[in-house]
Amino acid sequence: MVNRFVLNGISYHGKGAIQEIPGIIQSKGLQKAFIASDPDLIRFGVTAKVTDLLDANNMAYEIYSDIKPNPTIENVKSGVAAYKASGADYMITIGGGSSMDTGKAIGIIINNPEFADVRSLEGVAPTKNRTVFTIAVPTTAGTAAEATINYVITDVEKKRKFVCVDTNDIPDIAIVDPDMMSSMPKGLTASTGMDALTHAIEGYTTKAAWALADCLNLEAIRLIAKNLRAAVRNEDEGREGMALGQFVTGMAFSNVGLGIAHSMAHTLGAVYDTPHGVACAMMLPIVMEYNADCTGEKYKAIAEAMGVDTTGMDQDTYRKAAIDAVRQLSADVGIPSKLDALKEEDLDFLAESAAADACAPGNPKDASVEDFKTLFRKLM
Repeated sequence: MVNRFVLNGISYHGKGAIQEIPGIIQSKGLQKAFIASDPDLIRFGVTAKVTDLLDANNMAYEIYSDIKPNPTIENVKSGVAAYKASGADYMITIGGGSSMDTGKAIGIIINNPEFADVRSLEGVAPTKNRTVFTIAVPTTAGTAAEATINYVITDVEKKRKFVCVDTNDIPDIAIVDPDMMSSMPKGLTASTGMDALTHAIEGYTTKAAWALADCLNLEAIRLIAKNLRAAVRNEDEGREGMALGQFVTGMAFSNVGLGIAHSMAHTLGAVYDTPHGVACAMMLPIVMEYNADCTGEKYKAIAEAMGVDTTGMDQDTYRKAAIDAVRQLSADVGIPSKLDALKEEDLDFLAESAAADACAPGNPKDASVEDFKTLFRKLM
């Protein structure tokens, strides 16, 4: 069996990494940036940490901020029009998954105009050209969109999210600077961190998992378990550990896929606008329980990476210990375990949507529509 592994070309890590941006721009001979960043980051001065550098170096840019937390088809369409009108020749995405996913879709359509119908990008779209040159600057330690070949767009009309997988969308440069994450509120730090943990655990147990990805995902679990609580307290060491941990699993899960915790989280986000990381955190231990009997000895390694001493534990015990450790971390950082918005009458649509989601086939244990209903009910 041949396993493909795709990585972005260059990444910069550590406090102050954004200082590299002007030099990168100069070395590439780029003229004007199209900056995709969400309104809150602009309002709270986070985007300005980058634009101030551009201003200091007399570098031209234009900001696009018509981006929702769960970015929509319309956000992408208006972004494509704005990019064309801007005269930009490259992009800087600043933010979490919403800004970077929107930017990925915009950049792909700009260089592959035959995919102007955003829905045509769903799944593995046969694009021919790479996205526009992109520098990705994450402000959350969660999605790792700066390191992945995936992005997710919301179809408001059909109340669904769709996953796009394209090796042409991966950013050229990733700038992973924990200082860019230091102003994120506790709730966002917690939810995006649990999204990263979901990436790592699902990537480690997916049907496509293999040795190279396993090495990365296990280290990511260890880093996240060790650092998320401290990051929520806004401690420097925790921020640095989470910045690395989310990137490490991004390299891995991008190549091996995810599972039904993400399928269900996508559906909850589309129907109730539930923040993606919150939805992932609520679903993860529920899905881990469902998958346990199809994971061999992997939960032993997960438990140990979460800091559990598994000495003397039998299989049932270490599986339970891994799930309990995930539940405890989620509770410690303030994630709820129930979703008040969830209604019995929505279960048919939710279950059918989750079953059709692109992440579902990678789950280690197949799930029927009825299985999805049962799992969703555990949030009620």
